[in-house]
Amino acid sequence: MEITFHPLGEAAVKCCFQEDISPALTDQIQAFCRKLRSQKGTGLIEWVPAYDSVAVYYDPWDTSYEKITTLLQNIAVGMDTKSHQVKNVITIPTFYGGDYGPDLENLANTNNLSPTDVINLHTGASYLINMIGFLPGFPYLSGLDEQIAMPRLESPRESVPAGSVGIAGSQTGIYPLDSPGGWNLIGRTPLRLFDPEEDEPFLFEQGDYLRFKSINEEEYKRIQREVEDGTYELERREGFE
Repeated sequence: MEITFHPLGEAAVKCCFQEDISPALTDQIQAFCRKLRSQKGTGLIEWVPAYDSVAVYYDPWDTSYEKITTLLQNIAVGMDTKSHQVKNVITIPTFYGGDYGPDLENLANTNNLSPTDVINLHTGASYLINMIGFLPGFPYLSGLDEQIAMPRLESPRESVPAGSVGIAGSQTGIYPLDSPGGWNLIGRTPLRLFDPEEDEPFLFEQGDYLRFKSINEEEYKRIQREVEDGTYELERREGFE
């Protein structure tokens, strides 16, 4: 496994993996981050994984760029790239279309499909979380069927509701917070993807898989109430996809 290291400001290192983006690369990045968790007392502060890189932040008063780079190189050399970690597969209940998915019909028409076709294709795949970014808890998901790929909107919306499920290019994703955005909105989930008040603020992490499940508006409102009062049980299972 080849990784190159570059300064990122005065207190960080960008670790660039020299491979094409793929599930195998996501596994390698996860393995690299698991190794970082075991490096206590080395000056490491935190790290942020992305598609093909990891930004590693350190305390410049406690260590140096040269020492951290040597540490990271040793981690890379000693990694077992063939080991696998059991994946979480999380179900995302989603109400498609209408006010919850205002771009569903246009996306369907543009791709010579019916809205039902789009929903079936979207719910029929498993999506790997390649990275989380843009907003806290926003998952960038690979695995979208090319039949429902769609360019970003020419004019982004000033406000997209939290929970909105969208498509941009060959990716699908979920807005965890109210935010401006230019993705094509096809539905919305009542789940709360990010809660800073919780000990574990994120619903999922890089390397997990998501599956979308179509629900009706009544189910949406019921799950929304259960999420608000803390009684909703997330559908999560372990297994390889």
